[in-house]
Amino acid sequence: MIEPVVIPWHRSSRCSSESACAEVAWTRSTGCESGSCAEVAAEPDRVLVRNSRRPHVVVEFDAAEWAAFLNGVTEGEFRVPQ
Repeated sequence: MIEPVVIPWHRSSRCSSESACAEVAWTRSTGCESGSCAEVAAEPDRVLVRNSRRPHVVVEFDAAEWAAFLNGVTEGEFRVPQ
């Protein structure tokens, strides 16, 4: 099993003032060796995903969307035909 690695805290790009900023903890798989890794941050009402080489570009999923994605991964929906 691959253990996650917690990436340092990152200040939200939606921060409008220093005092009202939310921060999230990004997690990266220890299986990532290329330097271009998917990173995930879970919050109570959403999940954020980004590429470690382009950390300013973040994709946001609500809980239902993320659950559907994980189900698709588990069911092999995204497997590339060989």
